[in-house]
Amino acid sequence: MKNTVIYQAYPKSFYDTTGDGVGNLNGVKEKLPYLRELGIDMIWLNPFYPSPQRDNGYDISDYCAIDPRFGTMADFTELVKAAKALDIEIMLDMVLNHVSTDHEWFQKALAGDKKYQDYFILRDTPTNWQSKFGGNAWAPFGDTGRYYLHLFDPTQADLNWHNPEVREELFQVVRFWMEKGVKGFRFDVINVIGKDVVLKDAADQEGKFEYTDRPIAHEFIHELNRETFGVDPTIVTVGEMSSTTVPNGILYTRPDREELAMIFNFHHLKVDYENGQKWTDQPFNFKQLTSILHEWGQGMSEGDGWNALFWNNHDQPRALNRFVDVENYRIRGAQMLAATMHLNRGTPFIYMGEEIGMLDPDYDSIADFEDIESKNAYQMLMDQGKTADEALHIVKLKSRDNARTPMQWDSSKHAGFSKGKPWLKVGNHADITVENELKDPQIFGFYQELIRLRKTYPVIAEGNYEAYAKEHDQVFAYVRQTEDAELLVLNNYYGTETTVEIPERFVTGEILLTNVNDTTVERKQILAPYQTLAILVKR
Repeated sequence: MKNTVIYQAYPKSFYDTTGDGVGNLNGVKEKLPYLRELGIDMIWLNPFYPSPQRDNGYDISDYCAIDPRFGTMADFTELVKAAKALDIEIMLDMVLNHVSTDHEWFQKALAGDKKYQDYFILRDTPTNWQSKFGGNAWAPFGDTGRYYLHLFDPTQADLNWHNPEVREELFQVVRFWMEKGVKGFRFDVINVIGKDVVLKDAADQEGKFEYTDRPIAHEFIHELNRETFGVDPTIVTVGEMSSTTVPNGILYTRPDREELAMIFNFHHLKVDYENGQKWTDQPFNFKQLTSILHEWGQGMSEGDGWNALFWNNHDQPRALNRFVDVENYRIRGAQMLAATMHLNRGTPFIYMGEEIGMLDPDYDSIADFEDIESKNAYQMLMDQGKTADEALHIVKLKSRDNARTPMQWDSSKHAGFSKGKPWLKVGNHADITVENELKDPQIFGFYQELIRLRKTYPVIAEGNYEAYAKEHDQVFAYVRQTEDAELLVLNNYYGTETTVEIPERFVTGEILLTNVNDTTVERKQILAPYQTLAILVKR
């Protein structure tokens, strides 16, 4: 697992083989040779199960079927087979905290079936918790006078994990996909499954401390491990953790705990939020970013936990736009960001398009957006007194649609994604395509080299983490160590040259990787704009 590299493909936007404007499973299968060339080991696919699509498929109405818009079960079987032939495995998204209110369990509960009512969290008197999507976290349960909990959209009803029948149903779901040849599972918001039996009002009004990282969640995840994927040591698991901490991250991932292989945390992607608010326009806070990365890198290393390393996913604007002067340094900045994660301690994830340096779209109008969160934010900003232009500007910076624009394969109509009109407007950077990148693979080739290095040097795959130059104003640096090697990694996060002093033992070391030609190692090391430099020494 430690030398594994995982690629996230958002199926809806990856490649469309039917011309209906929506990507599908056959589209993923058709592009497997491209992913093999990149060198990845596993593909994480976002949900493709039947769903009303209120939350882009994270509102599941049937866990063990394929939504027809993405293909058939036969298509999935062929995808798994074709991927395995290229030494690529499949990771699926498991959304086990909640189901769509269209799911038969919820419909049976609404119809009065007592068994299924105990599948959900129903209360006569709701707490004051807030939904993560805004508003009350409780909704009326039909005309019964009771309320059901939904930590997300009202159409996503939280499941009652205290009910052993619910747990067994969900274990059966995981086993179903294991039998289909799936070798990876990404568990959505898995650290909020463990609500207390007695639910209390929250002092913070949001309520997240009342249901996040509760001790029972660890017990539930351990049982999930024991009853499903734990029987196969080759299966890779990752938990998406909402508002978690380093101590809990260690507990979720320490091998002897038998919970999960690794976790995602999102703290480092909130460093351009003004006063913690997403829908704001603020440059990223470098000191805050490096402090978080060091805290997690060193903390998880010392506690024998394991991080999932990432900049981008289907819910985040493109990291290039957030952290790099893309007008002048798109390529070098993309390389530097990649090195930051891939030389780090943890398992790297690449989000589709990242390997060619795709950017956020520069949409002209709020009508170009599909994401309901973005449309709601636009209205909220207008209600706060922003002009239409000001509101659109902020939405363009932070929208989830930034990551969901169709993959740009070539310079033909719709960027080669589909022969029909795409479900979401293609980004307007026509020159940034797979076709163009492969002619001169500066970013793609850099990712290939990073993957090769991880598989070649144990210090990258297995070494511990030590923060370095923590007080530097523009360099994020760390040291990776094993018994017989050390690797110093330096990353300049700005478009200006800077100097960083390096330890004497690295001056005579080997330059393992850099993105600036003719670099030599000096005691006072000069780093060019957005330069990354990795120096290896044997011990």
